[in-house]
Amino acid sequence: MSSAARIVSVSVEHHAESLGIGTSKPRLAWTLDAPSDWKPGNAEAQLEDETGAVTVAPLDARDEVLASWPFRPLASRERVAVRIRAVNDAGTERTPWSAPLFVEAGLLDPADWQARPVSAPWPETPGTERRPSRMRRRFDLDGGFRSARLYISAHGVVDGFLNDERVGDDTLVPGWTSYRHRLAYRTYDVTDLLVGGENVFGAHLADGWYRGRLGYVENLRDYYGDDLALIAQLEIRYDDRTIVIATGEPGWEATTGPILSSSLYDGETYDARVGDDWRGGEWVPAVVGDRDPATLFAPRSAPVRRHAELAPRTTTVQADGSILYDFGQNISGRLRLSMARTRRGEELVLRHAEVLENGDLALRPLRSAAATDRYVQGGGEEHWEPRFTMHGFRYATVTGWGGAPAELDVCAIAYTTQMRPSGSFETDNPLLNRFHENVRWGLLGNMVSLPTDCPQRDERLGWTADFQVFAPAASFLYDISGFALDWLDDLAAEQSPDGTVPIYVPWLPLDYDTSPPVAAWGDAAVLVPDTLHERYGDPEILRRHFEIGERWIERVRELAGDDLVWDEGFQFGDWLDPLAPPDDPFRAVTSTGFVATGCFAHAAERLARIGRVIGATSADRMQRLADDVRQAFADRYLGDGGLPRDDTQTACAMVLQWNLGASEHRPRVAERLAQLVRANYFRIGTGFVGTPLVLDALADNGHLEDAYALLLQTECPSWLYAVTMGATTVWERWDSMLPDGSINPGSMTSFNHYALGAIADWLHRRVGGLEPVAAGFRRIRFAPRPGGGITSAWTRHETPFGSASIEWRIGDGCLDVQLVVPTGATGWIDIEGIVPHEVPAGHHRFTTDAPLSYVAPMTLGRSVRA
Repeated sequence: MSSAARIVSVSVEHHAESLGIGTSKPRLAWTLDAPSDWKPGNAEAQLEDETGAVTVAPLDARDEVLASWPFRPLASRERVAVRIRAVNDAGTERTPWSAPLFVEAGLLDPADWQARPVSAPWPETPGTERRPSRMRRRFDLDGGFRSARLYISAHGVVDGFLNDERVGDDTLVPGWTSYRHRLAYRTYDVTDLLVGGENVFGAHLADGWYRGRLGYVENLRDYYGDDLALIAQLEIRYDDRTIVIATGEPGWEATTGPILSSSLYDGETYDARVGDDWRGGEWVPAVVGDRDPATLFAPRSAPVRRHAELAPRTTTVQADGSILYDFGQNISGRLRLSMARTRRGEELVLRHAEVLENGDLALRPLRSAAATDRYVQGGGEEHWEPRFTMHGFRYATVTGWGGAPAELDVCAIAYTTQMRPSGSFETDNPLLNRFHENVRWGLLGNMVSLPTDCPQRDERLGWTADFQVFAPAASFLYDISGFALDWLDDLAAEQSPDGTVPIYVPWLPLDYDTSPPVAAWGDAAVLVPDTLHERYGDPEILRRHFEIGERWIERVRELAGDDLVWDEGFQFGDWLDPLAPPDDPFRAVTSTGFVATGCFAHAAERLARIGRVIGATSADRMQRLADDVRQAFADRYLGDGGLPRDDTQTACAMVLQWNLGASEHRPRVAERLAQLVRANYFRIGTGFVGTPLVLDALADNGHLEDAYALLLQTECPSWLYAVTMGATTVWERWDSMLPDGSINPGSMTSFNHYALGAIADWLHRRVGGLEPVAAGFRRIRFAPRPGGGITSAWTRHETPFGSASIEWRIGDGCLDVQLVVPTGATGWIDIEGIVPHEVPAGHHRFTTDAPLSYVAPMTLGRSVRA
């Protein structure tokens, strides 16, 4: 046994948590910390069941990041302890056993469900805002129970209580999924909340996404149903029996409570004078509904939880008596109020906004979302936070407080789907660091149950293009694997029979009854799984989702016709090109046919690569299709010398990064891109499609200085312009706020959109210098490209093998690089002035002359011309 090597973490599948998982044979993953001369081979797993019986089995860990479950399948509800120890490649040394990971299966068979939905019996008017209800069940228990689990979901959103204690610390359960196909349930260990004798289970319910107002069309409600219902199954286990308390059985009761209304968009109204007692009050028998238990599933993703608490940075009393709070950071969240003494019956009104305009809340960008909470005071000491709404805001006002501002304690609570942080990046450039933090905060604010476009206005949809362009950056910063895979399952469920992938998932009929097929948006079916495989090294992701990608490409093949040029039908194109008019973001300077056909070739190429990885029989056919589309693209859209006929930054970047032209023409296309960037005074000229490509297209083709000049520009439009304007998240538009502090006049503008922050992936790979060149970071390329006057950078990422990092500094004419390759991976050194070579796991240091590419920032003003 080796004392130097050790297992530092163990996990199952892509589950963020191991309680109530939805698979009987979860694959195992672990990270190993070992000396550089310790070469990992296979591993061993130990399973201890609830009887104390121990089983040891070998694990084949040589080729896969995740090893197959080596034991008998888990039964529903079964709980086991799993330990791992690694074996070196010679089989002569073993690590100590890891700490135990407790893994518990959820309800794996639809037959395990006894629960049926229960709702309030009183009549309601569909299509209107209705008062939320509460449910309860009283029951007696003998003492001596061993454990208890609560399995809970809802038509709507739910908070559960046992004996007046809230169950769990999450919110907006069960989250938003494609409800007709898939409804998540959560599992909680509630053993410590039960007592011998009388118990009361209670639940607050609200509309949420299920029957609440959704989208930007007028009054779209009840899309999934008009019943507000609780689905809950409480199982109390004794040594000799199990007692089940399930909704649908006699004894469930309903009433209302202090929440008078609750809307994700419009806010929540709460009357503290109304009782919230689970034992007293007037209750009526609930009515029983129906739900196919086969649609219930245990999510891989963790729930939505609070991740930060922000005190006000400034507090200002306005002329109208309202109190304006600046929390210093744009978030997705809610306010929490604490009051030592309140005035019974007086109402507090809480309004939220992302930015100020003329010193007051800028409400126009919210469109029809009221984003207003109301609290009717009950008298006495009170603490309150809305339960079932969510707002995107940095600023808030409270109106109606009769005391001194200091007597009202207000803080902002930020929420996100809980994800493990996995990446860091920092340089000696403060503006660039702030931009990177803006990307991080934008990710957190838009990962509330699903990857949304924005957290504040009457939209908050899972737009497919936004996520596919941002997935590389997101997967570096956080472990998004379970979160993204749950969303991809919804994408598969929503895919049309003809192969069309919706422009947002879950799908709602807003502008269209059915989603149109749109390039870059539908490509998420191919590109997101490919990105996840690249970052997490799991080929099962590709196998699971290959069919949806293949069906999408076949659909595009049909639309493109015999000439393979996709230039007909609706397209978003290079959405939000900065030259498009504020009220017509479709009018990008790069033609929609150019963008759509280029995306077709690129997505078909990526699908062919996926097919080769998993051994799909259609891989060669997809490659031939990609080659044919590339030729069709060149014939239609490239002119003399391979230059794109659309003379734009996006067009040149697409040709270069997606190999849409002949290789001998690359220098000329790259030079033309650099000319366009210089002619625009190093300001950005790309939208959704071109933005993730343009810096790579410059830097990888001999124009690194131009790439840095574009990156570090502070005039609008640019990445850093928003930072100079005080932004704390990435904006939807390059000019969401104009230089004079006024808001873009278009009807669509948000101050928290992550799509244009996709370029953070370039910061990690090229400024920091850390990227995978084999799936799962099994082989890591260390390739920093210093420039722009930046003298140091530090980048770290938690790979499936452990922590990889690189830090470089320039001083006294030298470049000093220190890096760490995790055990089980290898590194490839690609640093100017050093012969490229491979290095093993461990710490490494290199020193060389400062590269010629290291220069002071280029002149970014209008004196620079092509």
